[in-house]
Amino acid sequence: MEQLKHECGVAMIRLLKPLEYYQHKYGTWMYGLNKLYLMLEKQHNRGQEGAGIACVKSYTEPGREYMFREKAEGKDAITEIFSRVHNNLLSFDDNKIKDAAFARENLPFAGELYLGHLRYSTTGKSGLKYVHPFLRRNNWKAKNLCLCGNFNMTNIDEIFKILTKQGQCPRVYTDSYIMLELIGHRLDREVERNFVKARQLGLKDQYITEYIEDNVKMSNVLKTSMVNFDGGYVVCGITGSGEMFAMRDPWGIRPAFYYIDDEIVALASERPVLQTTFDLKCDDVKELGPGKALFVNKHCGTSVESIVERRGDYACSFERIYFSRGSDCEIYKERKKLGEQLVEPVAKAINYDTENTVFSFIPNTAEVAFYGLVGGFKNHIMHEKIKQIRSLNHIPTQQELENILRFHVRAEKVAWKDIKLRTFITEGNSRNDLASHVYDITYDSIRSNVDNLVIIDDSIVRGTTLKESIIRILDRMHPKKIVIVSSAPQIRYPDYYGIDMARLEEFCAFRATIELIKERGMHSLIEEVYHKCIFELQNQKNEMKNHVRTIYEPFEVKEINNKIVEMLRPKNVTTPIEIVYQSIEGLHEAIPNHKGDWYFTGNYPTFGGAKLCNQAFVNYVENYYQYENKF
Repeated sequence: MEQLKHECGVAMIRLLKPLEYYQHKYGTWMYGLNKLYLMLEKQHNRGQEGAGIACVKSYTEPGREYMFREKAEGKDAITEIFSRVHNNLLSFDDNKIKDAAFARENLPFAGELYLGHLRYSTTGKSGLKYVHPFLRRNNWKAKNLCLCGNFNMTNIDEIFKILTKQGQCPRVYTDSYIMLELIGHRLDREVERNFVKARQLGLKDQYITEYIEDNVKMSNVLKTSMVNFDGGYVVCGITGSGEMFAMRDPWGIRPAFYYIDDEIVALASERPVLQTTFDLKCDDVKELGPGKALFVNKHCGTSVESIVERRGDYACSFERIYFSRGSDCEIYKERKKLGEQLVEPVAKAINYDTENTVFSFIPNTAEVAFYGLVGGFKNHIMHEKIKQIRSLNHIPTQQELENILRFHVRAEKVAWKDIKLRTFITEGNSRNDLASHVYDITYDSIRSNVDNLVIIDDSIVRGTTLKESIIRILDRMHPKKIVIVSSAPQIRYPDYYGIDMARLEEFCAFRATIELIKERGMHSLIEEVYHKCIFELQNQKNEMKNHVRTIYEPFEVKEINNKIVEMLRPKNVTTPIEIVYQSIEGLHEAIPNHKGDWYFTGNYPTFGGAKLCNQAFVNYVENYYQYENKF
């Protein structure tokens, strides 16, 4: 499986007790800070391009800092950030560091609200200024806003127009900064609303400030700022006056989980992160519903409120297959089920010759699906043994039983992830040669020219690693046949909600389909879809049809599979190869509660997704296809 850039990870903690409480019970006032570190490390897979944390102190005196932020780039960003935080304490003696009251008054990051973020770029934009969280400063505590999220908005151009119409002039054209400015603008209005009301009540000076901080409603802010966004998101924020919030998109595309007790409120992108960090049971952790937001106010009051009316049930299925932590109680079962459901098509691919077949997987994310596949074949073989015994029509002899029962599923770890190809190697031939050695094999794990080799991957997206490395190295063992199995269906369409899969030409299924169209002289189909996409983009309605789906309609899945094999087969590899994909029906059966399947079906949950897919096809035709095949 080639590395994909994907969703970011978020982590939030609100301490509900004074720092002295945690010092007494857990031996350190840094309880919240330490838990934030664990939550980020447990989600490190979700973002290795950068990380950031923020903290807010409550009840500080004017003239003292109360909001703190640290950011860093690179895969070691978490370590770098927390090293900086702890290095700030080195100038103080141990007695002062252990004094919660002293820490609250004098030490950075000794606060009650913590926010953390892990970044994976899906836009191609890099640099520290794009690393979350983002900070909007003001002399009024309540107007200070720190924001981060796991999101990708598909209609940022429309939101930008809304801001500029209001008279704003955003400094950066990204969804993160524009969201910060939009929410910040509405926060300003909410503060000013309370200012007017405080004046009407006859309050003056600092009493007005206290009234504002006691009565700010972040639900008002989100209801007036988030309603127009199109995309998948979990948006998290903290304010200088002590408000905390996290909101999930109304389609339920991106996930968020939270936990509340009398000591803390915590939120993360994945459930097992909270379970492991706080030693919780599965049922202790709640999922934030689509269109809902979790709030904790200045006085530690907690609530979950509906911000935008639910618009669908499209929790991302591909995230469950590949990106999420497999230690989640539900995800583990789902991935096993994905593998188990592939027994019949795989058995057909090996001509039901289980005795002369070795099963394996591509490390490391396909391992659980592999267990499901092997378990399914064990059941398959058990039923075959029962049939053979019954067909004897007599009490079997010892030898007959041994002959029947000796058959078993042969599973081996054939492939090993051996090296990481370094980015400083850019010369084409050198890079291709080294890429073929990214994986290594277990020699003599199969019988040459006798055994089939079935190897399962979680998904096949671009096919680059298969062509440049995996197929070549598996062929060295000289199997009778190689069957490559994908626990996910064919990935045919881009994602625009947070995963780095934005161009159609990247997908081997799309490229294979285009080749079939060329071979069969069906160029008019490309022209037809191209013009339909342009028309749809020019005549935008409340709903938009994804016309790219039309190009796949003339072909069976197996036809596309065969073309993919032809395209990915390296030169000089003559071993028969077959690809088996999960079916759409199998996907829904294994993952029934995550209906977001636009990667495979093209059924985008939002207007913006379909719009960008149509635009991607127009871009493909204008940038690539028309140069080879004029209309």
